[in-house]
Amino acid sequence: MNSGTLRAAVAKPGHIHDNLTDLIGNTPLLELHNYARNRNLFGRIVAKIEFFNPAGSIKDRAAWAIIAEAEAAGRLKRGDLIVDVTSGNTGIGLAAVAASRGYRAKFYVSDNISQDKVKLLRLYGAEVVTVNNAFFLDPEAIDKITQRIREENPAAFFADQLANPANPRAHFETTGPEIWRDTAGSVDILVGGVGTGGTTAGAGRFLKSKKPGLKVVIAEPGEGSIPTEDNPYPDEIDGVHKVSEVPPEQLPKNVDTGIADEIIALSTAQARRTALELVAEEGIFAGTSSGAVLWAATQLAARAENAGKVIVAILPDTGERYLGSTWWPLETAPGVRGAGAAW
Repeated sequence: MNSGTLRAAVAKPGHIHDNLTDLIGNTPLLELHNYARNRNLFGRIVAKIEFFNPAGSIKDRAAWAIIAEAEAAGRLKRGDLIVDVTSGNTGIGLAAVAASRGYRAKFYVSDNISQDKVKLLRLYGAEVVTVNNAFFLDPEAIDKITQRIREENPAAFFADQLANPANPRAHFETTGPEIWRDTAGSVDILVGGVGTGGTTAGAGRFLKSKKPGLKVVIAEPGEGSIPTEDNPYPDEIDGVHKVSEVPPEQLPKNVDTGIADEIIALSTAQARRTALELVAEEGIFAGTSSGAVLWAATQLAARAENAGKVIVAILPDTGERYLGSTWWPLETAPGVRGAGAAW
């Protein structure tokens, strides 16, 4: 498939785009000067703000790549049904692209995801099937949910975001090159979280091909933020999953742990606090997964060995996607302004 299919057009004055998919990609980089100054950080943190994508998250890239490849292969025609399992953002991206190109959509979601995401899926016209979160504790959960989706929707196109190679390829062909281009090759460290694994695998692979000494760092939830049999509904970091000490067969096929030079664990409280600090100090309202990535980037930027290095932190989505969640303590937001105390 021609990589140009995945590349978004750059909006220009006087240019009218033809489809929602033309608006995907070319998201901005922003150096977090206030945030870094308030913490006396050695390194430079540059945020890749992915909620500038038209459906509000980095997952628009993989969604369009998967659908574009299926279209090119003749596997989709107007009116067809697209199905997948999702924690929200990829489903939203798929539903948005589906709506713009004349497809129907149906998604299987854990019953613990943000209700804001469920509402968005339905607003885009998708059918939503909820699955008990305890189901995903089964070591064979990915295979079992895949089998269920295929059996219940035999005539549908299964997007298979967890294993579809179009997912990491989208980031190899767009996210990585954009970071390389916009930093003029000065990026030293890439920091991201892992949901499906596509972002760090694709963008990390591209950037390492251009700069072998570049480091890829993954933020993952600590022990108290991970579902267990005793507590299947912990206070999780939405969209950020554990990858260390997890058997390969239990990880999505698109996860490439070999790309990571370091994995940094953190608590849900740390992720949320960092998201609150970001909006108070920089005016960037990002979600909890962004807070997790930024917290990890902060630990790296605080090391003297990283003085002057450019640390690109990928902020996957907007905090507006979680306003209905009980975690968002609006009454405490003014108290985090300025000082940036660590949790």
